[in-house]
Amino acid sequence: MQKTYLHVTVSRGDAKGGHKDTFKVPAHDNQTVLDVVSWIQQNADPTLSYRFACRVGMCGSCAMMVNGQPRWTCRTHVKKVTENDRVDIAPLRNLPVIKDLVADMDPFFDKWIAAEGLHHPTRDRSDPIEQIDPLTPDRVTANAGIECINCSVCYAACDTVAGNADYLGPAALQRAWTLYNDAKDAQKQVILDAVSGNGGCHNCHSMGSCTHYCPNDLDPMSAIAGLKRETARSFFKRRT
Repeated sequence: MQKTYLHVTVSRGDAKGGHKDTFKVPAHDNQTVLDVVSWIQQNADPTLSYRFACRVGMCGSCAMMVNGQPRWTCRTHVKKVTENDRVDIAPLRNLPVIKDLVADMDPFFDKWIAAEGLHHPTRDRSDPIEQIDPLTPDRVTANAGIECINCSVCYAACDTVAGNADYLGPAALQRAWTLYNDAKDAQKQVILDAVSGNGGCHNCHSMGSCTHYCPNDLDPMSAIAGLKRETARSFFKRRT
């Protein structure tokens, strides 16, 4: 049987500049994009830098741009994305590049913090644990976003982030919405104030790329819409 190959173009370089290298990679059944990147690093160019950990879609650290779309490379099968046995791999969009396929996640997490993505407890460790009914509407709403693993796929997919460096982004805003609906969070107004200013939820154009590309099937666009409603209500309450 004749051996088949993939022609893989990989972005190289860092924040100062870069180029693209093309590699001829043996094709196999059930081959993922992460398998391809690993083969290149192990067999063709040991200087290639990339990031991964679990390989099973739990950590999100292997996220990259594949043919211009953000994906978890460990869960992306090559046969689903190749075009004429060709595939283009690049670091996540909208983030600085450290080296090759490794994006700098610091701006992403800085915005997560700026959106008050930190839990503000209603009790301290000396208090008894508060019992929360999991079926209350607020808890159900909060639960809808807790499976976010901060892989930054939604951030890379967001055209608003691409055009506005100050925009907090869908992951940070979804985290804010989750905490806003959490009965154990004590600073709801602080959250609304954090997401209503420059770069906040009202900068979202509701294009929906965040929801479309989320590998965990979350819905950041609806979370952002919720923040828009609540920040508007808060504004008018203060005016009356």
